[in-house]
Amino acid sequence: MPKRDIASILTRRVETILPTREGLEQLMRQRKIKVYLGVDPTSPNLHLGHAVLFHKLREFQELGHKIILLFGTFTARIGDPSGRENAREQLTPQQVRQNMIAYKKQAAKILDVSKTIIKYNDTWLKRLTFEDVLKIASQFTSSQLLERDMFQQRFKEGKEVWMHELLYPLMQGYDSVALDVDLEIGAIDQTFNMLVGRKLEKIYRNKEKFVLTTPLLLGLDGRKMSKTYGNAVHLLDGPDEMYGKLMSLKDELVLHYFELCTDVPEEEIRTIAKALQERSISPRDLKARLAREIVTFYHGVKNAQKAEQEFIRVFREKQMPSRIQEVHIEKFQLALLDLLVETQLVPSRSEARRVITQGGVKIDGKMQKEADRIVSLQKGMVVQVGKRNFVRLA
Repeated sequence: MPKRDIASILTRRVETILPTREGLEQLMRQRKIKVYLGVDPTSPNLHLGHAVLFHKLREFQELGHKIILLFGTFTARIGDPSGRENAREQLTPQQVRQNMIAYKKQAAKILDVSKTIIKYNDTWLKRLTFEDVLKIASQFTSSQLLERDMFQQRFKEGKEVWMHELLYPLMQGYDSVALDVDLEIGAIDQTFNMLVGRKLEKIYRNKEKFVLTTPLLLGLDGRKMSKTYGNAVHLLDGPDEMYGKLMSLKDELVLHYFELCTDVPEEEIRTIAKALQERSISPRDLKARLAREIVTFYHGVKNAQKAEQEFIRVFREKQMPSRIQEVHIEKFQLALLDLLVETQLVPSRSEARRVITQGGVKIDGKMQKEADRIVSLQKGMVVQVGKRNFVRLA
């Protein structure tokens, strides 16, 4: 793990610092500061995009600053509208709690939990009176809340903007007041919400809160990292799956991932960039190095080495994986479409039909082209979707 200093943690994995980088650096040289990162547990899985923020929080932790990980146990029930084309589905307290438990375990892969203060924003938000909410809301105009890009886009498309979505930034903003922090960390798409918190902390506590934003990590295919696109690397992915996904990364994103997802020194990344430009190293070899770095961090050196060997076996030598998940199906026959869905190789029949049409399905190594054909199921039969997904019938 590299040695941290103030200058480096205010540069690496940083998009902007508001109001000024110099002001935050000066404060950090004067005393240890209180830093917080808020996350809404809206699903059970964290991906590498979320991990960028946890890595940044860890850097402050390593320098001895007081760090707070805030779980949005109230705000997650509403859902942040930032960047959303439609309103989020509202979650129950039970769903949020289950997701939060999963988040905690995954955050522990990055943070030293023994030195992390854990907070929950339902502690204060559910106690606010309507008078309190009106007082908070009176600090902002409706136009300030409505002028955000995603709301304007919805208006153009004739889509609804709901009142609870407008109130979301005020709820997140009040977290800063309740926590009395010096710095909030968040992704660049959270800038508006974090600045609301900066204003409220100034009003309620007469305190200047700094805001540090990190870049958004793009998905494996260059689009926004999203479960919908299937382009995310999740922290709960096994070593083989994580390694394989990273090897599918678009060549032009390799440096982007080195910068945001690893602790490889900046000087070394510049050397890598130069080698890429001069074509003295292949993108494939660099992706292998990247995959080793990331899998090692989350699963250890031995598992990373095994994952690399497995990748070479399956993808370069065209052999079957040495470890294949076994599934039990009681039926003797199934339509190919239903077989793919029941083995959870695809989420739906429509997706099954799509991958079959594109030639992405094999049974015992033979390509399957007829989506509606009936398959006689046999113990030991291996079903494959794409390059990485295999199951064996038990």
